[in-house]
Amino acid sequence: MLVATELKGELARIQPARICCRCAELAGLLFAGGRRGPQSSRIRTLDHATARVAVQLAAAIGMRADGPMPAGGRGATHRPAGRRHHLQVVLDRSGADEWSWADAKPCDRRAFLRGSLLNASISIGAAGTHVEFVFDDAAQAVELLGRLRSVEVHGGLLRRRGRSVVYLKGQEEVATLLRLTGANHALLDFEAGRVARDVRNGLNRLLNAEEANVDRTVRAADRQLQAITQLVGAGELERLPDGLRETAAQRRAQPDADLDTLASALGISRSAVNHRLRRLVGLAADLRSDAR
Repeated sequence: MLVATELKGELARIQPARICCRCAELAGLLFAGGRRGPQSSRIRTLDHATARVAVQLAAAIGMRADGPMPAGGRGATHRPAGRRHHLQVVLDRSGADEWSWADAKPCDRRAFLRGSLLNASISIGAAGTHVEFVFDDAAQAVELLGRLRSVEVHGGLLRRRGRSVVYLKGQEEVATLLRLTGANHALLDFEAGRVARDVRNGLNRLLNAEEANVDRTVRAADRQLQAITQLVGAGELERLPDGLRETAAQRRAQPDADLDTLASALGISRSAVNHRLRRLVGLAADLRSDAR
């Protein structure tokens, strides 16, 4: 089963070989979890692996990084039990070129999305996988939504507690994002879980349909047996044509049989058996009406 921490761990272990891809992944981290200043940028994250990736990427491209440290500063060390706190990495971006999605190569775009996914909120449960990118700036959310759509990942946008949220819920969208970002092991687990759910749901549908068919067969057989018993008691069965009497005898001999089994025993079609049984039930209903 796919686990969110394992997914982020796999993404964190990917080390881009090219400088351009390292710059792109760091740009994705900044975009999804950054706080920008004139010459520095702060990446905020709840995940230690993400903070470590930010420091490693910055070092690989010659950018000075300070951290990771508690988001409140170096003195913010108090953590109430059971609560997670943001970490922050401060980057000195003086002299660094601004990264551009429009000018980026396909490999750089994938690296950017990997960096963004590292700082996303990922929820995995029985209902499926849910990915969210949360922004204070609505324009950033719209920008990311457009970038995702340009690589055939279609998400949604909503407002929650004054913040803009880009979310992915569809299984195809999540699978495509995992494939683009290089999370191959996570993608295999995700697809295996999806196949297992589909097989389980399909089997449940088949079992429910079969149970409903059996229930209908049992109820119909009970009505037919009651009708035959009533016809016998009234002395009417012996007056009926041979075909109806033979069908009544088979139904009494095989009270739990379905129409196909009765048809095989009688050597006639399924529809003919159904017609004869309906005729027997109808005759019994006529007897009841006459009695009233």
